[in-house]
Amino acid sequence: MIGMPFQKLLIWQKGMDLVKLVYVVTKSFPKEEIYGLTSQSRRSAISIPSNIAEGSQRTSEKEFANFILMAKGSLAELHTQMLAAHDLGFISQEQIKLVLEKIIELDRMLYAFYKKLTNKT
Repeated sequence: MIGMPFQKLLIWQKGMDLVKLVYVVTKSFPKEEIYGLTSQSRRSAISIPSNIAEGSQRTSEKEFANFILMAKGSLAELHTQMLAAHDLGFISQEQIKLVLEKIIELDRMLYAFYKKLTNKT
């Protein structure tokens, strides 16, 4: 898994799908949130596949596993931000349901991938 093209990793692909979804959802946030919840949500989202990509280019599976944990941390941040956005009325019930489904799916995949990396070391 080390050094393989990160674009082939399903977790990276799912992360990129989540980035696109977050950009669509946050596009309708209030203009005063451009430097607040909009920016923070987008930064958290892009951090997920970015950490996966960076970790895949490290020299050991242990290092890669640490980047998967960072991706999971960014995913938890995004989860919190999306819940806050929903509570503030920035996104609909349908949108939060879709976003949370994607977040939960990716979280499970990242955890399984982390376990695979750490069981070999």
